[in-house]
Amino acid sequence: MMIDRQLFREFDWLLLGLVLLLSLTGAFFIYSSSHFLPGNYCLRQIIWIGISLIALFLVAAVDYKFLVAFSIYFYGLIVALLAVSLLLVRLIAGTKSWIRLGIMQFQPSELAKIVTILVLARLFAEYKGRFLSLRAAGLALLLAGIPLVLVIVQPDLGTALTMSIVVAAAFIMAGLKRKTIILFLALALVIGVGGWNFGLKDYQKKRLTTLVNPGRDVRGSGYQIMQSKIAIGSGGLAGKGFMKGSQSQLRFLPARHTDFIFSVIGEEFGFLGVTAVLLVYGLMLARMFWSVTKARDRAGAYIVFMASMLIAGQALINILMIIGLFPVTGVPLPFLSYGGSSLLSNYVACGLILNVRMRRFANV
Repeated sequence: MMIDRQLFREFDWLLLGLVLLLSLTGAFFIYSSSHFLPGNYCLRQIIWIGISLIALFLVAAVDYKFLVAFSIYFYGLIVALLAVSLLLVRLIAGTKSWIRLGIMQFQPSELAKIVTILVLARLFAEYKGRFLSLRAAGLALLLAGIPLVLVIVQPDLGTALTMSIVVAAAFIMAGLKRKTIILFLALALVIGVGGWNFGLKDYQKKRLTTLVNPGRDVRGSGYQIMQSKIAIGSGGLAGKGFMKGSQSQLRFLPARHTDFIFSVIGEEFGFLGVTAVLLVYGLMLARMFWSVTKARDRAGAYIVFMASMLIAGQALINILMIIGLFPVTGVPLPFLSYGGSSLLSNYVACGLILNVRMRRFANV
């Protein structure tokens, strides 16, 4: 069902405005941190903002109940794309997560997050029990586990981590019995031990051990965290000024325009700058989670909560990462970091939230 003009009265323009404000702020700092690099990253990011905005309105235009109903077909398509990327795509930056489309590259794993939200919303919306049964939880883990394993094998642990946030959000909202929680914790422990001994590569293990003592290897695994801390700390109260940060402009800070964009903000605009950005994030996330209460049915509530947790979880992980409280995992800062696929998936997630919010008075 396409959009009715009457629905625009329920469209959350404030939420969209906050998202655009963060996106344009991101483009501003992407220019500062990459203007001396070939590739014109700022212009490309602005183009992706336009593409993502169109995608947001397209997602909002189609009733989410239709999207939920066809989620299993989307699921099959995304699993096929992930499998194809493993078999046919060449390695880029150590992973097989990128599919080239003309002059642009695309990550199907980013849209896997959105598909996981839809398919879990369909599953849990049909479950009416007070607590999620072990059978239902197992089915949910199976559905989420197939694309999750394919993403891990690529390997893309950052995206896998954010997909896990979506699954955890669904379980939190569904409610779990105590014995189910204990079983999941035991399973997580087994997977963690097995992953450390057989799954993680040496450089990934170094990132985890560096978290405890980044000064142990300042020229190797601890370099990114140390440079990030220096950049943020040197910003002081008001920062060094636009395009005047020594760590970013002199290229000491790695991944300046992607994963460590928040460090650039701290260096150039100081404590006041990062506080302003965090305030906008807080308002945006509060608006998103408030939309959960406006959902007309269980499926809508699950969609909004999982999409909100996806964006909130990415933001939290990235900020903890750049201040040295979380391992460097390649999780970008939503709407601020450079990256078309990530930006597109976050705009689509926002589109789902707006979709549910604007149809709160529609006939069930």
